[in-house]
Amino acid sequence: MTFLKYTIQLETLKAQGLYRSHRIIDDKTVLNFCSNDYLGLAKNETVISTFKNAADSYGVGSGSAHLICGHSLAHHALEEELAEFTGRERALLFSTGYMANVGTINALVQRGDFVFEDKLNHASLLDGGLSSGANFKRYPHADLERLEKLLSIASGQKLIVTDGVFSMDGDVAPLRKLAILAKQNAALLMVDDAHGFGVLGKTGGGLVEELNLTQEDVPILMGTLGKAFGTFGAFIAGSETLIETLIQSARTYIYTTALPPAIAEATRASLKIVIAETWRREKLQVLISQFKTGAVQLNLPLMPSDSPIQPLLIGDSFRATELSQQLLEAGFLVSAIRPPTVPKNKARLRITLSVLHEFEDVTRLLEALDRLLKCG
Repeated sequence: MTFLKYTIQLETLKAQGLYRSHRIIDDKTVLNFCSNDYLGLAKNETVISTFKNAADSYGVGSGSAHLICGHSLAHHALEEELAEFTGRERALLFSTGYMANVGTINALVQRGDFVFEDKLNHASLLDGGLSSGANFKRYPHADLERLEKLLSIASGQKLIVTDGVFSMDGDVAPLRKLAILAKQNAALLMVDDAHGFGVLGKTGGGLVEELNLTQEDVPILMGTLGKAFGTFGAFIAGSETLIETLIQSARTYIYTTALPPAIAEATRASLKIVIAETWRREKLQVLISQFKTGAVQLNLPLMPSDSPIQPLLIGDSFRATELSQQLLEAGFLVSAIRPPTVPKNKARLRITLSVLHEFEDVTRLLEALDRLLKCG
């Protein structure tokens, strides 16, 4: 057994412009336009000091899985607060969003059941459906007519799974219509609102809050804490029955170490800020509007999105990578997103906006993009 097969695979990726590598930013000040820290809370002094104080009290790690001895008062309090925040009966913390999605889907459907997923869903949702053993069906992006046809020929337990805000395109799911469709076909609806939480809704409750959708409308709600909340981890919110089912059956919950309690305490502080400091969402919307208006005026290849995720469609993977490097040299950190993360010939620059940005920062980025794209 040798690694020749893998060496060939790696060389093929390089030849196709799809090779991935770490980018370490050192000794250079750059403007970061690819972080998911939409509300700037990862660097918030209150969140940081809460984390430090909790680490002094609880220590660095949780020590074990939730069901052994890793579940602290901090975890319990955060779950109760997240349940109240989302308007659900209960919430359950997971160590990562990937684990929340894979574990939840696998706990709810098995062989003989059906899972229906939007083609542009996050990889964790797709992997959850594929690994569940259920009949796995993907429908074209936001194509409810196709989804309805698939639902009509399915039997057994049916689960519809979708992103709320799609992480690479920045657009939102037709969630209200999906909720109606799920009820009409006796299907469960699961929404991953990782990129909506904190950003959308009056209090930052995400797409479900913005659309006034209840637990009955969206029975399975997933949110991450490492994006707009600025910390780490994820949660599932829903009914008492849902949460107890996950505690008993979700392997990614049962068989992994709980996230550190200091992280849970920091997230509690972050949650208070998300709710109270509405100016963060207001400023973010101003920056989004500024970028979109400027991109249109400069005729930049902007994809349709009203979220902080503003992708510029480049197409060619080599060109997207080249532009990303040129932007770095100009002082801007912007990631090139290439297949298989996005469809073939749909490579892009995924620009994300944060309240840490100022009006002048966005103006400078637009000027740099205009200059570089015209030179290409």
